[in-house]
Amino acid sequence: MQLLVDVEIECPYCFEAFPSVVDTSEGSYETIEDCSVCCRPIALTVDCEPGVVHRLDTAAG
Repeated sequence: MQLLVDVEIECPYCFEAFPSVVDTSEGSYETIEDCSVCCRPIALTVDCEPGVVHRLDTAAG
């Protein structure tokens, strides 16, 4: 089972999409990740279980 899952994040500032990796080993969590295009902080809410991302919400950090 793959615990690291590839996802695509859309920045709430510049609206560009970029790839990222979600670690599903510990279950659902919240974190901050910088946009790889405009470098602004994005608040991520990840709803997941080991190996599966159910939902990924983004908001201005």
